Amino acid sequence: MNARKSLQTRLALAYAAGIYAAGVLVLVLVGVSLVSVDAATPKGQPSPVSTGNGPGISLAQLLAGSAVALVVLIPVALALGWFVASRFLHPLRAITATAKIISAGDLHRRLDLGEPTDELTELGHTLDDLFARLQASFDAQRHFVANASHELRTPLAGLRTLLEVALADPGADADTLRSACQEALALGEHQEQLVRALLVLATSERGISRLDTLDLAQVVEGVLASRRDQATERGVNLDEHLSPAVTAGDPRLLESLVANLIDNAIRHNHANGHVKITTQTSGTHVTLSVTNSGPTVPDNQIQRLFQPFQKLAPDRRDGYGLGLAIVNAVTQAHHATITTNTPPEGGLSIAVRFAHASSPNP
Repeated sequence: MNARKSLQTRLALAYAAGIYAAGVLVLVLVGVSLVSVDAATPKGQPSPVSTGNGPGISLAQLLAGSAVALVVLIPVALALGWFVASRFLHPLRAITATAKIISAGDLHRRLDLGEPTDELTELGHTLDDLFARLQASFDAQRHFVANASHELRTPLAGLRTLLEVALADPGADADTLRSACQEALALGEHQEQLVRALLVLATSERGISRLDTLDLAQVVEGVLASRRDQATERGVNLDEHLSPAVTAGDPRLLESLVANLIDNAIRHNHANGHVKITTQTSGTHVTLSVTNSGPTVPDNQIQRLFQPFQKLAPDRRDGYGLGLAIVNAVTQAHHATITTNTPPEGGLSIAVRFAHASSPNP
């Protein structure tokens, strides 16, 4: 409140100073004009300005009248300045009051400033867009927390049930307990992988912590070396066409991006399927593309898959629905772009385009 009054006071004084300066300028111009006319009047002729008791206005009277006008102009200028400042700040006060209500928790409310279009209505539209993004962000956060809680609670509940059953069995022998421990380790590994994926996603959304020059082809080679056995077990052929693709970015995040793209391509594939990985440089950009065979992906479902905990088939038990979300977060952190395509024979093709190391980020 004090800041608002202070701003209105400063604006009122500024407007009053302008009005007062304009009044002084008018009086000075009028006075100078009359004196000039008096000086140019031939002797013996009546003058509008006289220095004696003749007809017209004497110079002393002119100065006295000007002084009185200037004194009277002070409160008039202040009143007009205060009125203009109040009118100018009225929409700003409405914006502030509504913004306080929205910030208190009512994210669905908007300013909805109408005509006329001016700088303040543009500010209102900008704030409405900001509030809409905040609402979408909070909704996504609540959805993410709910899904993360569910994904973490499921293995915990399974682990608890497993241990309770093992402990409640009076005839449990060493083999039974050993089997229970192995299942508990498997559930623990599931939780560990989920937590690791959540940490990678959070790190990606936080942004880049370091910027190194690296070759995406070498990153892909390193990831493929650790995925060949997995691909062989699933009967998936890995086909790489790697050309030097030098870019700048966070090595750990880029490795995570490549790993999740390849894991996703192997996991969502079929026997005797294939995964084609390509890196190339074109002009000021480098491109990493991963294309896999597999089930047909509807075009209207692709964007949803880049959100956390989203799966093409919700009943699938493999994976957590975080792979493409991590890819999307890493891409945004590096100011890169994602292009997706669904081949007619099925599967998915994803291309990520980065700026070349010698070029600034787009």
